[in-house]
Amino acid sequence: MSDRPRLLPLLGSIRHGSRDAMTCLYRCGNACDHPVPNTSDNTYFGDLVDSEVSRRGVVRAGTVGALVLGFGGAGALAGSGTASAAASAAASAPVTPKATEFAAPAGGVGDGKLTFKPVPPNTLDSFIVPNGYDHSVVIRWGDEVVPGAPTFKLHKQTARAQAQQFGYNNDFVGVLPLGRNRSLLVVNHEYTDENLMFPGFTDVDSLSVEQLKVAMAAHGMSVVELERVQGTGEWRPVKSGKRQYNRRVTASKTKFELTGPAAGSDWLKTAADPKGRTAIGTLNNCAGGVTPWGTVLSGEENFNQYFVGGDGAPEELKPKLARYGINTTDRYPGGNRKWDRADERFDLTQHPHEAHRFGWVVEIDPYDPESRPRKHTALGRFKHEGANVIVAKSGHVVAYMGDDERFDYLYKFVSEKKFKKGNSWRNREHNLTLLESGTLYVAKLNYTSADEIDGSGELPSDGAFNGRGRWIKLVSGTRSYVEGMTADEVLTFTRLAADQVGATKMDRPEDVEASLHTGKVYVALTNNSRRGVDSNPKADEANPRNANRHGHVLELVEKHGDNSAEKFTWSLPIVAGDPADPSTYFAGYDKTKVSPISCPDNLAFDATGNLWISTDGNGLGSNDGLFATPIEGPERGHLKQFLTVPTGAETCGPFITGDNRSVFVAVQHPGEVSGASVENPASNWPDGDYAKPGVVVTWRLDGGPIGS
Repeated sequence: MSDRPRLLPLLGSIRHGSRDAMTCLYRCGNACDHPVPNTSDNTYFGDLVDSEVSRRGVVRAGTVGALVLGFGGAGALAGSGTASAAASAAASAPVTPKATEFAAPAGGVGDGKLTFKPVPPNTLDSFIVPNGYDHSVVIRWGDEVVPGAPTFKLHKQTARAQAQQFGYNNDFVGVLPLGRNRSLLVVNHEYTDENLMFPGFTDVDSLSVEQLKVAMAAHGMSVVELERVQGTGEWRPVKSGKRQYNRRVTASKTKFELTGPAAGSDWLKTAADPKGRTAIGTLNNCAGGVTPWGTVLSGEENFNQYFVGGDGAPEELKPKLARYGINTTDRYPGGNRKWDRADERFDLTQHPHEAHRFGWVVEIDPYDPESRPRKHTALGRFKHEGANVIVAKSGHVVAYMGDDERFDYLYKFVSEKKFKKGNSWRNREHNLTLLESGTLYVAKLNYTSADEIDGSGELPSDGAFNGRGRWIKLVSGTRSYVEGMTADEVLTFTRLAADQVGATKMDRPEDVEASLHTGKVYVALTNNSRRGVDSNPKADEANPRNANRHGHVLELVEKHGDNSAEKFTWSLPIVAGDPADPSTYFAGYDKTKVSPISCPDNLAFDATGNLWISTDGNGLGSNDGLFATPIEGPERGHLKQFLTVPTGAETCGPFITGDNRSVFVAVQHPGEVSGASVENPASNWPDGDYAKPGVVVTWRLDGGPIGS
C-alpha cells in the first residue's frame, strides 16, 4: 500500500456536505439534487410530556426472555453479558453437515472494556488500525469466487468472467460458521462506478453493451469460503478443494422467488413473468443482516436510478413511481445508467411494473448454493438499507428496517409464526418461512420537549432528546390497516401507506440493529442536509438539528423489553459531529475524551455488547472510519475511532466475529473522487496501482479480543 498524496477533489465536487459528486452520481443517482420524494403533509409532531421518561431517556429493557440465537458480532445469549460467543455460536450453528461451532476463542471474548488507543482523524490513502493490531485484504474486486473463474483482465473484462469474480462496491459483510477454522463470507455488491472500472471511460453512452453487462454482473452478492490463518484472527479465501458454497448472485441472471402476500399481485406481473412470482436479479444491495437460522438478509436500496422511460409509464402509475424517486418527466434523467440498452425490462415505457420487483428485502441461504434466493414482500417495499432480526420474548421473529431517504421512515416486521429452536432440518425449514407472513409496522415518535427544539441541537431543559413512540400497524397477513389500500398495495407501495398513517419523518434511517444483550434497538440516522431548509420540515426532538450534516444515533426500548411490543421509549445517545461543537452529544460523556464522528451508517455489536459504528461521507474533512462505544455503564458514550479507510472510501460492514477476535469491514468506493479514472486514480489502494473495492479483516497481534 502507498501513502502517496491523493488527488484533490475538483472545485465544487463535494455535494450536500460530505459525499463527493462522483459518489452521488453512481451510488444514488444524485438523489439530493432531486426534490424530496416525501411530499406528504402528515402531522407527526408530538408534545407528550411524560414524567416517566428519565432525564436521559433510558428505560432498561431487562433480560430478553427468549434465547436469541446469533452469529458473529451478536454471538451471545440475550440478557447474559457473560455468555461466551463460542457457546452461543455452537447453539446457533446452521443446519448443515459441515457446520459446527465457530472456532473457540483464545482467552475468552474479553471484558468489554475498550482499551485500544484511538486512531486520529486523517486523510491518508491507507487503511489505518490501532497500535497492536494488523490487517489484511481478504478479497477484492475481480478476485476468483466461483472455482475456475478467469483471471481478472482490466482491459478485457467480460460479463461471463465478472459473473464468476468478486463484484464491485462491497457493502454488507456477514461471516457465518462453517466448521472449526472455516467460515462463509457473504458480501453485497451495491453499485458500480464505470469511471473507475473501465479504462478510457468518457460517459455512459460510450459504454458497449458488453460493458453494461459487465456492470450488471458486478452487482449482486458473493459467497466465499474462508479459512483461519494459523489460529490467528486473520482469514483468507480457501484456494483449493471443491469450495462448494462459493457463489455469485447478479443483477442480470439470478432468479428470485417472490414470497408473501404481494407475490402474484397484478402490481408485480410483467410480460416476462405473467404470474408475478419470479424476479430476475437484485439491485443496489446495501446493508443486511444474518438471521438466527443461518441465512443472510440483503436490502435493495436505490433501485430507482436503473430505470428509464418513466415519462412513458401509465399516468395513473406516475405518482407511485415518483414517490420512489423515479423520474416521470424525462426518458433519460441525469445520472441514469441506461441499462435498457442491454435489457429492455429497464424501460418503464415498455415494462411499467418492472420497478416494483425491486426495493425488497432479499434472503439468501449461503449453506445451500443451489437454493433460489427470495424477495420477501411481507417486509414491505422501499429503499431498504437492510434488515436485522431478533427473536422477541414472545418467540416471534422481529425484523427492523430503515428507509434510506431524507424524511422517510423506520419500520419493523413481526412474524406470524414463532421461531423454533434446535438444529433439526425440520426446525430450519420452518424458520425459513418466518419472513413470509406477519405484521408490518411504521414508527411514530412523540416528544417530551417539542416546544424547546430550535434546530440548533441544544439540549432541552430536561437534559435529553427523548420521548415515547408507537408502532403503527400497516398490514397483517392479507389484511390492510390503511384506508383505501389493499394488502398487496400497502406492501408494494409501502411509502405511500406510511405517508397516510402519519409516520415520523426521519433523517435518513439506515442500519437498524438490536442488541442481543439488552433487546434495545439502535438506528443510524446518517444525515439530512435538507432538514429545516426551504419548505422542508424543521427540526424536531428526534431530529434536532436543521441542515443536519453529521447525523445521529437513535435508541429504542420496547415496552416490557419485548421486541414484538407496539409501544416504546426512545432517546438520542449520540448526536454526531466535532465534540467541540456544542450541538454534539455523547450520552453525557466527557466530550474532550471522545473521537469526532460524522455520518453514522452501519451498526454492529461485539460479543460483549459494545456498539460499533461505521461512517459514510465524513463531513469533518477526514476519511471515513469505524468507531466503538459502550452503551451500558459508566463508559456509555465514550466513543473511540478504531480504524480509517483510504481516500474517497466509505466504511461498510462492519462484522465482529463471535469470538471477538476479528473485525471485518468492506472498503467501498476507494478513490471515488471527482476527476479520478483508472488511468489517473485518486487512490491506489490496495495494490499500489488503481483503486479496487475490497473486504479487510483486522485482528490483534497478540491473539486477544478485539477492542479490549
